[in-house]
Formats: sequence, C-alpha cells, structure tokens
Amino acid sequence: MVEVIELKTNRLKLRQWKEIDLLPFAKINADPSVMKYYPSILSEVESNEMAKKIMGYLSDRSWGFWAVEIIEEKKFIGFVGLHKPTYDLPVKNCVEVGWRLGREYWGKGYATEAAKESLRFAFEELDLTEVYSFTSVSNNKSRSVMERINMVNTGNNFEHPIIPEGHHLREHVLYKITKNQWNSNAV
Repeated sequence: MVEVIELKTNRLKLRQWKEIDLLPFAKINADPSVMKYYPSILSEVESNEMAKKIMGYLSDRSWGFWAVEIIEEKKFIGFVGLHKPTYDLPVKNCVEVGWRLGREYWGKGYATEAAKESLRFAFEELDLTEVYSFTSVSNNKSRSVMERINMVNTGNNFEHPIIPEGHHLREHVLYKITKNQWNSNAV
C-alpha cells in the first residue's frame, strides 16, 4: 500500500475515499439521471463494492478515480480521475480519464476542472504519452466534457465488452489526448 496522492484545483480536492463518502455515492449511483448511460442503477451494496474497488486501486497505485470534494464546503460530490481498465478495449493497456458526479453538481464546470487536473497529473507526474476516455455514443454531456478538456474523437467506435450484446448503450465513442496535444493546449 502506498500513500494516495491528492490533487487540488481552485475549487476542488481530489482525494482518497472516506467511509462517509459511501452513502452519498450510493445515492449518486441510484439516481436514474446519473446512471442513464449505464445498463442500470446500482444498489447500495453494488455501489459500496464499486467504491471499495476504487479505494483499493488508489491504495495500490497512489492514483486513480479520486473522491472529489468541494473545498469550501468539504462536501463529497462524486469521483473524477484516472483508471486502467481491466477489460478488452480497442486500445491495450490504456489509462482512461473518467468521472461521475451527483446530478446537483452538473453544469458547474466541476467535471471539466477535475478532469483537467487529472490530465495534468497524468502527463506531468506519471509521464504518460496518451490518455483515453469513452462513453456511450448518445452521452452528449460526457462527450462535451471530453471536448472541453481538448480530447479528440478517434472515430473508432466500439462495442463495450461489459455491456450486454444488443443493449442500446453498447456502442461507445473513443476519445484520446496525447501529451503533445495537452502541452500545446496548456496555458
């Protein structure tokens, strides 16, 4: 186990998860609006299992899908960060940037702000050469975040392996940003 790296932006802290995050995370995962682009909402047990996995990955690597809290309010709002998918994707051994925030925190720039900080960490601290992101073809909100953080649609749509065949959300778009692209957009 290693010490979890924490990141900060002007408004947000990206940190290791706490036990008190589990209940609000379960509420996020039970919200049909938040889970619209996932096959189903999660039960509290399923949500807690997911949070424990995320905590474990953070403890093992020191980075991952960080719990996000608003600094001024010390309030958990969801997760944002980096992850190494373990299932088959069109790109092997990739690192993705991803997010899931409570609905009441949408439209405030939090996902974009935290994702930009995650990319900064990926390229400056981890020295990665590229980072990916993906979502259901119809998830325009997440695609907009990807574009705001200067990711580019690769045009390589794929069938997501953990979504059942025939499911309307199975087709995913694949976005990417390279270290050079990030450097040229960093101001």
